[in-house]
Amino acid sequence: MDRDNGPRVPEQRAPLTGHGSDLRFGVLGPVRAWRDGEALPSGSPQQRALLAALLLRDGRTATAAELIDAIWGDEPPSQALAAVRTYASRLRKVLDPGVLVSESGGYAIRTRADSLDLHVAQELVAEAEKARAAGDRTQARVLINKSLGLWDGEPLASVPGPYAETQRTRLEEWRLQLLESRLDLDLDVGSHAEAVSELTALTAAHPLRERLRELLMLALYRSGRQAEALAVYADTRRLLADELGVDPRPELSRLQQRILQADAELARPVEPSAAPAPSRNRPAQLPATVSDFTGRAAFVRELGDRLATAEGSVMAVSALAGIGGVGKTTLAVHVAHDARPHFPDGQLYVDLQGAGARAAEPETVLGSFLRALGTPDAAIPDSLDERAALYRSTLDGRRILVLLDNARDAAQIRPLLPGTPGCAALVTSRTRMVDLAGAHLVDLDVMSPEEALQLFTKIVGRERVSAEREAALDVVAACGFLPLAIRIAASRLAARRTWTVSVLAAKLADERRRLDELQAGDLAVKATFELGYGQLEPAQARAFRLLGLADGPDISLAAAAAVLDLPVRDAEDLLEALVDTSLLESAAPGRYRYHDLVRLYARSCAERDEQPPAERESALSRLLDFYLSTAAGVYGIERPGDRLVDHLEPTTYPGLSFTDRHAAQDWLYAEANCLLACVRQSTTAATLRRSVDLLWASLDLAESGANSKQYEAAAAGLREAARAAGDTRAEARASVTLAYVHHVSGRFDQADQEAREAMSQAEAIGDPLPCCWAANTRGVIAIYQNRQDDGEQHLTQAIDAFRGCEDQAGEASALCNLSRIHLGMGRTDSAVTLAQQGTDMYDAMGHALKGANGRYALGLALTQSGRLPAAADRLREALDVFRDSRQRLWEGMTLFRLAEVDIAALRHAQAAANAEMALTVLRGIGGEWRRGNVLTVLGRALDGIGQNGRARVCWQEALGIYEELGSPEVDSVRALLKPVAAA
Repeated sequence: MDRDNGPRVPEQRAPLTGHGSDLRFGVLGPVRAWRDGEALPSGSPQQRALLAALLLRDGRTATAAELIDAIWGDEPPSQALAAVRTYASRLRKVLDPGVLVSESGGYAIRTRADSLDLHVAQELVAEAEKARAAGDRTQARVLINKSLGLWDGEPLASVPGPYAETQRTRLEEWRLQLLESRLDLDLDVGSHAEAVSELTALTAAHPLRERLRELLMLALYRSGRQAEALAVYADTRRLLADELGVDPRPELSRLQQRILQADAELARPVEPSAAPAPSRNRPAQLPATVSDFTGRAAFVRELGDRLATAEGSVMAVSALAGIGGVGKTTLAVHVAHDARPHFPDGQLYVDLQGAGARAAEPETVLGSFLRALGTPDAAIPDSLDERAALYRSTLDGRRILVLLDNARDAAQIRPLLPGTPGCAALVTSRTRMVDLAGAHLVDLDVMSPEEALQLFTKIVGRERVSAEREAALDVVAACGFLPLAIRIAASRLAARRTWTVSVLAAKLADERRRLDELQAGDLAVKATFELGYGQLEPAQARAFRLLGLADGPDISLAAAAAVLDLPVRDAEDLLEALVDTSLLESAAPGRYRYHDLVRLYARSCAERDEQPPAERESALSRLLDFYLSTAAGVYGIERPGDRLVDHLEPTTYPGLSFTDRHAAQDWLYAEANCLLACVRQSTTAATLRRSVDLLWASLDLAESGANSKQYEAAAAGLREAARAAGDTRAEARASVTLAYVHHVSGRFDQADQEAREAMSQAEAIGDPLPCCWAANTRGVIAIYQNRQDDGEQHLTQAIDAFRGCEDQAGEASALCNLSRIHLGMGRTDSAVTLAQQGTDMYDAMGHALKGANGRYALGLALTQSGRLPAAADRLREALDVFRDSRQRLWEGMTLFRLAEVDIAALRHAQAAANAEMALTVLRGIGGEWRRGNVLTVLGRALDGIGQNGRARVCWQEALGIYEELGSPEVDSVRALLKPVAAA
């Protein structure tokens, strides 16, 4: 810890000499060179290391050995000398003649004294010390600020080598000393209130630096915050004891005693000796840019282009909005630094603290800006309007960039906008500035996975990440690709060399602990979110908490209204307000979503703040009611006459209603992920039965392909929850849905087992509809397993049961399935009759979708009876409906059956086309057994058009499937392979 009071200026350099054009060099940031304001190529990192080493010697010659040691240290490459000569040669071509010279076996750079930013900074500090010694503290403050303004991020940024590292540390220490000296001057001239914010940030970044703590105590005391000043001392004493085992330095202890004694002299700032003359300052207030800035290339280009065209045009305003921690400030500062050459008269910066409880007042900010622009305190008016007018007048004719960070709203920043051509403003805020006229709005989202991994790697190190890439991906995913969260997680890992990336990933895997894990030092994701939450109005805060309880990836406006128990219009107003604060995202028109970490925070707020606690359960219950009521309506409009909707659990909260079948289908598939998430979430005793019925009413999702696995997981989870709760009714119905899932997936033994259990349980408690469905399903399974007698028994039982429930749609389904049993028994005529009877029943009910199932069964019967044109017609009619209804399983199976008709009609080329389409449609659904069937038919079609090799491949793949499943089709496929082999 540094215990000196004033800044230590690095050793004074001999003036650089030289000639030529306006050649300038920078080391107080990236190592760069300019000629007449144009950037020159500085080459590779090692070449920049050579340039830096020569610049920092101020004209003195560096030998080749010294340069090799500076660039590579103890491990130079074998061709190091040749590399140094190459770098020098390349630099000589870029720089003016005579600037880089060779002498005495080494190299030197000879140029003007003021061409190096470091030397300019040293001269400014020397002048500041003279001014301070003469009693002109205000001028000293201005000069030190100018010196600090020459810094452009980390000194010698990204320059490798031990020499650069040593110089980087030295220069950074000097910058901190300059900051301490300037802050000391701030307090001398009475700017203690303004200094508190900066000192608070600096003490957080450098907690063991006692001089900063001392200045903070004094600034707080002079601002009337004595208790806080004393608390700073107590914190410092405890920290020093814990970290270093030492007591605070005597100056800090004496300051504490003077504060305890309420020393009146301590409260008085030192009066400046005289008011300075008005000056035309060039402020350079931008914070340092981070050295590990990553990604955001499109945004950097977009914003940079707008700033680059600000000269000569009306004032350009760009407003960045996004959630806390998404990197708004980092991006804005990075862009602002890149744009500095376009704003030669300076850059202003302020943290408006818009996310906090006490946002900065515009008049206070204007006072600070006016001082930075050279306006004496005595000339700064009191009122906001007068300050804003003077501010605009002062900026007139200048080209200045204003970075307004962390703004609360448009009203806060309007007085701070320059308003003159040639100037520009960059604004960051959690609120979208839709009411800021003429502003270019930019919505900043989280990083892409690739950018997130790059940032994590830059902080942690390539070697550690490369060894555990998958774990690193898990970490950035757990961080929700939020830059702040990634930086915190990576910093924790970087500081713990004994941790592996997998250890960190495991810690972040626990959602309930994740927000607590994402904190390091003064950085914490939860604290960032807390600032935004604390600004919400009560109704907005309630909406934020309750909406976070739902598990879906997003939520529709109608579903959100159900959660909040509000009319849709009122709910929309609240949700849009949350979007404006960046706590919620607008995923699409009428749909909203949380960032993963914000959702966790919203839930923690609900657990902490929602009163009464039962309201959390009520909100989710309303959501479940909404989904069940709406899904039942969708089922009913698609299946008129089906009695399932009459046997579902009653709901108290209404759902949506549809008059158009396609709109109903659109809703079901659009809400699939959210609906299934609600099912998985609703497993309490109060919600279990409704949850099971919601799954049953959404049966179409089981065969959609896109949602089949999620549907199956939800069904299995509900069946286990019902079993654990001892709820036989719920368990039986869950088993019905599982039986259907297994049937669709081609797992026929499991499907039969689930259906058998469902029948037994439903019969025991007198729940008739599961008995009907289970018997029908068992009959279908028997068809696939060639158990015609069993199938006939199950389906006859199903027909009787459906009739007992007055469920004509169910009865028609069982009749069509019985038709297929008769086909298997060779009773073709009765098969056609049964299928036609079932289809006619569906048509009488106006049941288009199930009517397509009837036509599918009728097409099979007509095919086997040899009536091929009629069979093809019925199957094509069914295909049109299945496609229109997004029934991918039945679309694929109908194409397969059409291929069979084509083969029977000797249309082998058409058969091959239909079979190929069937394979495509059935990808990911239907199970391997069905895939084997399609491959067999495709092989036959290919064989019919002379493509025997492809046919053999198809049959061999089908054979492997059947052998794996132990299916009886093995023998028929082996028979198909024999003639090909013989040929």
